[in-house]
Amino acid sequence: MVPIFTYRDERKLFAVIGAVIVAALIALVQLDAAKSGKPSILADAVTSAAFVVQSTVTAVAGAVHGMAAGIAAAPHLASQNAELREKNRALRTENARLREALALSPEATEIANAMSAIPGGIEASTIGYDPENVDRVITLDRGSRAGIAADDGVVNEDGVVGRIVSATPLESTVLLVTDGASKVPAVVQRGRWWGIATGTNGRIRLEYISQDAKLRVGDAVVTGAGRSFRAGLPLGTIARVDHPDGALYQSALLDPAASFGRISRVIVVPRN
Repeated sequence: MVPIFTYRDERKLFAVIGAVIVAALIALVQLDAAKSGKPSILADAVTSAAFVVQSTVTAVAGAVHGMAAGIAAAPHLASQNAELREKNRALRTENARLREALALSPEATEIANAMSAIPGGIEASTIGYDPENVDRVITLDRGSRAGIAADDGVVNEDGVVGRIVSATPLESTVLLVTDGASKVPAVVQRGRWWGIATGTNGRIRLEYISQDAKLRVGDAVVTGAGRSFRAGLPLGTIARVDHPDGALYQSALLDPAASFGRISRVIVVPRN
């Protein structure tokens, strides 16, 4: 006997029955939610799913819009970046200039005060020195056009620096008082003892002082009136007194008044 229903028909029947049961359950859930006045579980699930889908779509759209805006603004951003780099460079340059001006301010004030005490003095700046330190010389940025000539004295706010040994129209060379070729008339202030200040290529030696002079460490020594300097300019202070046996004179080693490691501005004192 041939069966009325095939296996495939049975599967369809079970699917229909299952769908009816699911629909009935959904209806019961919805009905129960309606009676309680609360959203059903199915409604919440559908709403959540819709929210997730909507959020994903919005995020993707926002990212695409942001990427497009970034690509469109890239040339403008590059221009702004270059402008900011240039402003930063200008600020660094100005900052360096202001720091240098601040560092020079005390010395500029001191030189201005020294200028007021030296009528006819010519202010100049150091622009060079002997890199091998063979000769104790420095080069100034002013020369004969400014009225500077050979044998003019050179001082700063601390005391004697040296004397001019050569001058061109725009530059001049100073032989420092510490050079071995430098010789300056000098006077020990306490007691007014005379001597000759000679450079030792680093410090100053006061020579040909009478054996009667009662020299002391710390005594101030100033210039005597001479070819390059007027009397009374600070030369240094006595650091050591020497009494050679059988010598007619005594000598003393001086610490220079001027600090030669940091000379940047000086005053040239014309001989006339």
